Amino acid sequence: MAKVLIIAEHDGTELNPSTAKCVTCAAQLPEADITIAVFSNSPGAVASQAATIESVNRVLAVADDSSEHALAATLAPQIVALMGDYDYAFGPSTTFGKDLMPRVAALAGVNQISDIMSVEGSHTFKRPVYAGNAIVTVKAPDGHPVVATVRTASWPAAGTGNSASVEEIANNAAVPSHTRFVELQSGKSDRPDLQTAARVVSGGRALGSSENFDIIYALADKLDAGVGASRAAVDAGYVPNDMQVGQTGKIIAPELYVAIGISGAIQHLTGIKDAGTIVAINKDEEAPIFDVADIGLVGDLFSIVPELTDAL
Repeated sequence: MAKVLIIAEHDGTELNPSTAKCVTCAAQLPEADITIAVFSNSPGAVASQAATIESVNRVLAVADDSSEHALAATLAPQIVALMGDYDYAFGPSTTFGKDLMPRVAALAGVNQISDIMSVEGSHTFKRPVYAGNAIVTVKAPDGHPVVATVRTASWPAAGTGNSASVEEIANNAAVPSHTRFVELQSGKSDRPDLQTAARVVSGGRALGSSENFDIIYALADKLDAGVGASRAAVDAGYVPNDMQVGQTGKIIAPELYVAIGISGAIQHLTGIKDAGTIVAINKDEEAPIFDVADIGLVGDLFSIVPELTDAL
């Protein structure tokens, strides 16, 4: 039996959909026995949400004041303290998981496997390399726990309707004091979250300014879509970096992705390769984005996008 510990990602009140995607991945392991661990100063509400995910056998609600904010330095020792009973520790390949799981692997004395996109056996997995241009098969050594991140864009979220048991436990690990929470700065938006949105509209450097991004926002509002950007647009200061899509930004898999004024550098394509339908608008008919687009419009984005928005 494969005993799997999945680390829940949450904001203190709501469970992030990335957790349910990790469950889908873990369920592919032979005879998977799946546990979700929720770390918080008050984990009850989130633990109840985790218990509804299909294929989950139990939920551990680990209450500790040090876990009020999701700091990798304080969570990692707590996770390792629980891992003695588990063969696997999975976290999502999101900002949260990429920060946390390498620390877990280091404390556990094993190498981390990153971005699992396919389970081939009990210790064999596939993951992308070279910005997604190649897929490699990796095998973790037997006899050691497997610590890994799950490429959430490659897995659908597990369904709900389950009623797994919830066990409240105390933290038994020594929590370091060298890291402390200072403040959280985050943008406020009524638009869907970029990483979970079914539709995403992104703009590139061709927009020319932050003011011109208003046409991207207008189209996104008509589509009830999240808003993203290329790295070039972020580096130019048009939008904040939490909107960046691509290898060094967010990896997403919406049903619809609209790329406006984005040339299609390989680093950007890495972030959208799992999208259902890709629409590209660019004045350069030789732009690489058209090689992957399902629908391509060649022309001036400043004419096409407002017309498209009005038509909607």
